[in-house]
Amino acid sequence: MSGARRREEPPHAQQHAVANGGAAARSSVWGKALRSDSAWHDKDEFLDVIYWFRQIIAVILGIIWGVVPLKGFVGIAVFCLINAGVLYLYFSSFQQIDEEEYGGTWELTKEGFMTSFALFLVVWIIFYTAIHYD
Repeated sequence: MSGARRREEPPHAQQHAVANGGAAARSSVWGKALRSDSAWHDKDEFLDVIYWFRQIIAVILGIIWGVVPLKGFVGIAVFCLINAGVLYLYFSSFQQIDEEEYGGTWELTKEGFMTSFALFLVVWIIFYTAIHYD
């Protein structure tokens, strides 16, 4: 992946972000996150995107698992596979980043995983209990 080309942001976009007090910089992070093959100059920015995508996936899957009365190990295992798989596809295929710049595939795969797992469990339990508890 080191030979992949990246689109560079024009210098006026960076100056515009600084002139707006950083407001445009925050919105451009999500813009870059949703664009394929974006250039990530700040490693922490990309790790933050991975972290928050995980949290979004955890909430969505927790709601689905709670509404569909999924129970036990199967629900946990499927969550782990989907969470890790979607994020792996995101950073390896969609963003096409060089994993070695971030400490390898495993470091990116586990970034924010335990927090998202805890959030998933809380949302799953709340929705399951609210809908299916007698």
